[in-house]
Formats: sequence, C-alpha cells, structure tokens
Amino acid sequence: MKPSIKPVNPNFSSGPCSKRPGYSVSHLDTSTLGRSHRSLLGKATLSRAIDETRRLLGVPEGYRIGIVPASDTGAVEMALWSLLGQRPVDVLAWESFGKGWLTDIQQQLKLDGVHALTAPYGELPDLAKADPAHDTVFTWNGTTSGVKVPNGDWISDQREGLTICDATSAVFAMSLPWDKLDVVTYSWQKVLGGEGAHGMLILSPRAVDRLESWNPPWPLPKIFRLVKGGALNESIFQGATINTPSMLCVADYLDALEWVSSIGGVAETIARSERNLAVIEAFVSQHDWAHFLATDPSIRSNTSVCMTLDLEADRVKQLVALLADEGVAFDIGAYRDAPAGLRIWCGATVEASDLEKLMPWLEWAYRQVK
Repeated sequence: MKPSIKPVNPNFSSGPCSKRPGYSVSHLDTSTLGRSHRSLLGKATLSRAIDETRRLLGVPEGYRIGIVPASDTGAVEMALWSLLGQRPVDVLAWESFGKGWLTDIQQQLKLDGVHALTAPYGELPDLAKADPAHDTVFTWNGTTSGVKVPNGDWISDQREGLTICDATSAVFAMSLPWDKLDVVTYSWQKVLGGEGAHGMLILSPRAVDRLESWNPPWPLPKIFRLVKGGALNESIFQGATINTPSMLCVADYLDALEWVSSIGGVAETIARSERNLAVIEAFVSQHDWAHFLATDPSIRSNTSVCMTLDLEADRVKQLVALLADEGVAFDIGAYRDAPAGLRIWCGATVEASDLEKLMPWLEWAYRQVK
C-alpha cells in the first residue's frame, strides 16, 4: 500500500543540510548587513561566533578558532599548504574526500614521504599503521561512505607529528578528543544546517608552533596566509577575517548556535543524530534487501548514513527520483563516486519523526521499482 503520511520536512541532503526545526530567515539578527565586517559591530559579531563555538564545543583554551574562506575545503587546504612538508605524512583515505586530500598532497604539493593508508568504501584502513612520528591527515567521518573513525584511541599521546582532521560532518554530532587533534576543520552547512562558503579552522598550540617554525618552500596565496612577520596572525582568530565574509551567513550560523544552546548543547545534538541513525538501523534489521555500506556498527556514521539496496544502479536512481517526485525525500542518492545506493542525512537538524515517516515510503518505492 502506498503510504499516506509524508515527512513534514523532506530535506535529507548530506550538504547543504536541512535547516534547524522552526527555522525562519525572519529570526536572524541582520543588524550587521550593509555594515563593514571590520566595523566595531562586525568584528564583535564575528568574535561572538568564535566565542560561542568555543563554549559549545568545549574547545580548550590555547586552541585558536578562525573563520576562513571557502568552506571546509578552504580550511583543509589552508592547513595542508601551511603545515605539511616538515615531516613524512600518513594520509588515511577510505572515501571520496579523503582520496581528494591524498591527491592534493601527492600531485599538487608533490611531497616526499607520503604514505597512503587506504580502504574500500564501507571499511577503514588499519589505524594502527599511522606512525606517530609522521603528520597524519584524515577525515573523522567519511561523508560519502558512511564510515567514521570510532574514537581517537589510535592517536598517540606521544606523537611527534601533527594530526590534521577534516571533521566537517562530525562536529556537533560526534564527540571529538581535542587533545588528540592538532587541526580540526568543518563548515556550517553540515550538522548545523547553516549556509555555505565559510570554513572553521581550529588549531592546537602544537599546530601554532609548527606555523611559526616551519616556512613552506612553496608560495602561499593571500587567503592561505596564517603567519605574519614570522608569527601567527592572531587577528584572524579574533574575528578579523582574511577576506570579506557574508555577514548574513554569520547571522545564520549564530542562529544555529543559539538553537544548539537552547536544546541542551552538543550532548543533545549528538543524541539527536544517534536517535536518527537508530530509526534507519531498525528498518534495515527488518528488511533483507537494504544494507549499510558500513557493516561494522562501531564505525557506522550517525550523520551521513549510506546504504546499498538489492537493486541494479538504474533502479536505485528510479527509486530516488520516485521519492523526490512524491515530495517525501529530496537528494538521497549516493555520492557520485560511491557504490550505487542511498545516503540519508541523520544530523541533528533532522527530526526522528520524519525519518520514521520516510521508512514506509522507502519500502513502497523499492517495491515499485523492483
């Protein structure tokens, strides 16, 4: 039977992601619009975004937090081009974005001593092979594979190298061990459902020491330059952005942070995401034609939930299109480089009740295209 009840919010895209429950542009504080981002008001607003980020995420004192250009991609590239080259580097890649960082390090930076630790979609490489004497680059959560690292226990407390972590689909949905991480990057449009174009760059004191002691032999574009006169440009981490930010996007980010605070903080956004995953896990356990790409529950993402179906690739596309045509699920096809299947966003801005309404539609669509 065709279901009769549809999700209230059918937006299950893995980025940009669904806006928070109750969101309205009219709720935003737009007092900064039309003003310079370098005005007292502009700087105070950007500084407040940094301070609220620190408070909600529990980022330790001494770690710098900066708002940088070009979303998470820009933040990661700033770290790679500014920090790498002093030591050998281990690059962990098990899905599209990790493979992208590996390509940049090998083919653009052309570094010597690059060690690729790879695994197919649905699996993790052997984390124990990461050498603590090397720098390490990895994604905390593989958005296109639905696979996350289970914890930071594999990172040595006595490491000599830096850990550079792309955590864009993990921050606010997974617990991060800050003492294990020297660089953390993310963007606003994932777990918080914010707007794109801006990245967050979080640096440990060890990463700052590297920036001030290591001078890369290649030229750095202006938007990558974190050091001025041999010392960290502290103004970047106090709200003086390298280039002009969208203050409308900043207002949107502050709205998302206020929502996080109002529902109980990061503990609750993590819990919401885990409850969302549980809805899909219950469904998969009852349907033998649906499978998680990550078969090991300990490494299964609770944000970008990736599935395969017992269907040919063209039938999967038909199923995705059918659900979109019915207005019950938008943008849930697997990433273009991943195995054919579904990718359903389960971050904190998605309601479990909407996922519960989606599951009968998923079964119905499977029967229709099969």
